[in-house]
Amino acid sequence: MDEAYGAKIRQNTTEPFFLTELVDHLPASDAVPNPEKLLGYAIGTPDKLTYTKDIYRYMRELEKASKRVKVFMIGRSEEGRETLLVAVSDEANIAKLDRFKEITAKLADPRKITDAEAAKLIAEGLPMYWASGSIHSPETGSPEMLMELAYRLAVEDSALIENIRKNAIVLITPVSEVDGRDRAVDIYNYRKANPTKAAPNLVYWGKYVAHDNNRDAMGMALALSRIMMATFLEYHPTVLHDLHESVPFLYTSTGMGPYNAWLDPIVVNEWQKMAYVEIEEMTKRGVPGIWTHGFYDGWAPNYMFYVANGHNSIGRFYETFGGSGADTRERTVPAAQTTRTWFRPNPPLPRVKWSLRNNINLQQSAILLAMNYTATNRKQFLENFYLKSKRSVEKAAKEGPAAWVIPSDDPRPAEAAAMVNLLRMQGIETRRLAADLEIAKAKYPAGSYVIRMDQPYSRMADMLLDTQFYNVNDPSPYDDTGWSMGAMRNVKTVRVTDAEILKAPMTLVSEAVTPPGRVQGPVSAAAYLINHNADNTLATLRFRLKDVKMFAAEDSFKAEDRTFNAGSFIIRSEGNPGDLRSRVESASAGLGFVAYATAAVPKVAMHELAAPRVALVHSWLNTQNEGWYRVAFDSLKIPYDYISDQKLRTMTDLRSKYDVIILGPTPGSSQRVVNGLAMVGDPIPWKQSTLTPNLGNSPDTTDDMRGGMGLEGLVNVSRFIEAGGLFVTIAGNGSI
Repeated sequence: MDEAYGAKIRQNTTEPFFLTELVDHLPASDAVPNPEKLLGYAIGTPDKLTYTKDIYRYMRELEKASKRVKVFMIGRSEEGRETLLVAVSDEANIAKLDRFKEITAKLADPRKITDAEAAKLIAEGLPMYWASGSIHSPETGSPEMLMELAYRLAVEDSALIENIRKNAIVLITPVSEVDGRDRAVDIYNYRKANPTKAAPNLVYWGKYVAHDNNRDAMGMALALSRIMMATFLEYHPTVLHDLHESVPFLYTSTGMGPYNAWLDPIVVNEWQKMAYVEIEEMTKRGVPGIWTHGFYDGWAPNYMFYVANGHNSIGRFYETFGGSGADTRERTVPAAQTTRTWFRPNPPLPRVKWSLRNNINLQQSAILLAMNYTATNRKQFLENFYLKSKRSVEKAAKEGPAAWVIPSDDPRPAEAAAMVNLLRMQGIETRRLAADLEIAKAKYPAGSYVIRMDQPYSRMADMLLDTQFYNVNDPSPYDDTGWSMGAMRNVKTVRVTDAEILKAPMTLVSEAVTPPGRVQGPVSAAAYLINHNADNTLATLRFRLKDVKMFAAEDSFKAEDRTFNAGSFIIRSEGNPGDLRSRVESASAGLGFVAYATAAVPKVAMHELAAPRVALVHSWLNTQNEGWYRVAFDSLKIPYDYISDQKLRTMTDLRSKYDVIILGPTPGSSQRVVNGLAMVGDPIPWKQSTLTPNLGNSPDTTDDMRGGMGLEGLVNVSRFIEAGGLFVTIAGNGSI
């Protein structure tokens, strides 16, 4: 044993009942460096948090020193930082990692193997337990814990650890929100270096959003969501365990009702079974405040761990009593959380001296118990994984529907294609009809998209496409969001119950769908007409051709034997560049609409379409929700200036620079929205410095976060509106 490191573990643990025999020590190794040797401090040392570059440096040193460890780069954040996957198991298992990936892939798709073949694969295979840290950047303990866990799994020779290594493969993503982690460490270091000054709020985590980065599992708009999904589809881990921090002392997820009705009931049972193993074992060891059932429910599929739950695996999460970075301090537990109830018979203490090391002890002890349980019952977990996959394939015949259809003649082909691409990103197979099909008194033209329910991820597909139903007799959910994708995108989706559709000839969509765009009609044209179908790509076109004069029809009209909706684009040849046709054709590529060349300009009232100069404004109070607007603008290639509300105060002639100003959602009263952070004390910088190298490089920077637009900004905005500018407020911002 490394006696010095073990002494630090015990020293930094505030009470003996926050320590178990699983983590009250650290094994010594002459060959493999423990975290202290590389970082200069033991994990859980007060006042010490680790940057991702140093976490990664440590994981790569582990890989160099131990054949039980393998490190993979699985993607990059929007700002270019790496996301890592660390595999830890027996040396023989690591050497055969590709074979174990092959086994889980085969078990994930029962259409390609028999039950007898599955039984042989299960006997040979190993469950994979994937632990993911710090999707929420202020929740700082899990990246620290996962370094020590990786070392312990690689070095220790206890019976429990050897069982995990022999009978499972542990996968670790130490930080999933890598940009936010580094900013959180910056701010913590700033606070420690400037104890008498107000520290910056962690106003930015990733490039786009903060806390709700964990609510992107359906939209896949963020890099971290796409990375986790793609990695799941490569490894098919049995468990994805996301590590969070909020409530005391350790909440292990099962959730209250309501549960998501589209999930296989087996996965709900697995949530319960695994949680109670941890609760029982931790309680046996005298640890208070280990519980489940309250807090969260199993309803909304928007969380990152639906990467697993929606794909026949087990998605789990912890909430431990984190907070305060790496400080040790006295904390009061809210009275409601110290109450003894049926679901919390061993409640947290009302007041506690809490440390980062306490947090690490509880996380690491409980997850080791879960990993050991998974390893011990490896055959059962793999059998369940195969069975859930098999039941998903059987869904078309046993539960229905048989399929979902997105007709190819939908008036919004770009939105239909975007929805198909999103389904494919989720691992959901989509096919296209090879010929026209008539079934159940409905006709579907060739090329229509078909999402069959006899595929492994049919439950996730059905969930996303079905009409969302919430039982009014159920309690309010922890969280909710719309997930009927056809309705959200204004694209027709048809639920088909007739299994005959599965016999229709169709081909698999094997790559991302790019809806074609083209020019149709005579070479010599007086105008080009584009029907307004409400596809968002019309905005993309306008900005692709921002120097081209375009007009919008103020009423519907007929031309070229077609009816065009009000709002349709009319691009006259007169007054536009000579290469107009080629430019329109080039700009239309991949946008899903036809520009019809016509010999005469339609006789319809019209007005000129602007390609406005846009400013998207954020406050230094909070950027949580405006980031989703930036996601949409960037996705649609709509150019904009991203400015803080302080610029509204200093720019007296906003109209000379902008045509449209959008004030992003900002919480609080109208006075708070206008005034921003109070002008009290010293300036609060959000900028790069030696102490804070990760602040201000993106997306914005300021020497002082205090003060908002102020009354001067309101006056400048008023002038902007009076001069013809468009000022758009969102949600409660309109109250100003």
